[in-house]
Amino acid sequence: MLSLSTRRRMLVAAGASLAAALVLTGCTPGDTGTEVQPTGASAEDNQAEGDTITIGFSGPAADHGWLGAINSAALAEAEKYPDIDLKVAEGTNDANLQISQVEGFINDKVDAIVLLPTDGAALTEVAIQAMEAGIPVINVDREFSSTFASRVTILGDNYGMGVSAGTYICEELGGKKDAVVAEVAGIDSLPLTQDRSQGFKDALEDCGLKVSNRVAADFTVQGGEAAASQLLSAAPKIDALWNHDDDQGVGVLAAIDAAGRDEFLMVGGAGSKNAMDLIKSGDSVLKATVIYPSTQAADGIRLARLIAQQKAMSDLVEIEVPNRIVLNAPVVTSENVDKYLPTAFAS
Repeated sequence: MLSLSTRRRMLVAAGASLAAALVLTGCTPGDTGTEVQPTGASAEDNQAEGDTITIGFSGPAADHGWLGAINSAALAEAEKYPDIDLKVAEGTNDANLQISQVEGFINDKVDAIVLLPTDGAALTEVAIQAMEAGIPVINVDREFSSTFASRVTILGDNYGMGVSAGTYICEELGGKKDAVVAEVAGIDSLPLTQDRSQGFKDALEDCGLKVSNRVAADFTVQGGEAAASQLLSAAPKIDALWNHDDDQGVGVLAAIDAAGRDEFLMVGGAGSKNAMDLIKSGDSVLKATVIYPSTQAADGIRLARLIAQQKAMSDLVEIEVPNRIVLNAPVVTSENVDKYLPTAFAS
């Protein structure tokens, strides 16, 4: 259960969203004026072949299991539709190169662009140029710095990941007020890492716990092993540990094995197949992981198709695709791991 202050923030945000929606629709609570009419869109209509559209896709270099899964899922999704002509730019971590790739899409007059920017702020200006050229941009995972840069933004829930991990640990420790909780974060300078840590802290506070030992790594196996070794040396006793990233977690688990430590439970992050296999086996300190969906770019491809073909989401009454979608951050345990294994990525 979330704390009163956390719940209050959520209610305030929900109230603001509702008020904005009422202003946009010109309605007030209890208004019996113009009724909202369904679009008539159905799952069958949306799946049916339409006019062929060209989608440009650009993402970072696949130098991380999750990023590799992002790219492969996007390509696989496009393959499902004979009316999609997908133009794929080579993955890169060079913002300037990615800018030139998007400029190429604009010059080619593609119908939509799905973009996971290597740096959201750096790609904002060129994304705005695409939007001004009439090309809808679907922003994936790393946000632009302007709302004018995209038609749709699809995000994982970084703050929610921290809340999910902290809530699970609170439940597993069963009110043990003197529990030692540790955290192996990702890159501390990234907003996503800051959001994950804040969500974790807030959830722990709700059950009277706090992070006693914390180190930051860099989302790599080597970085995870080095950071975890440092943490384990500084903390002779731990009750629970949250590691932000399952790729990084390969190194974290190696450090744990090398230290001969098994007195605590560990929670991972992102949802890799090797993490889920360990959870299913029951032979590891890793007892759970929190999903950060690797389907985001695939979702972007599907939504780009709907937008370019002027279709709507069949399960909504709203006549247009929403402009912001935040995906869920569920906890995977031995009890539900089989449900999530089909979408797990290889580290």
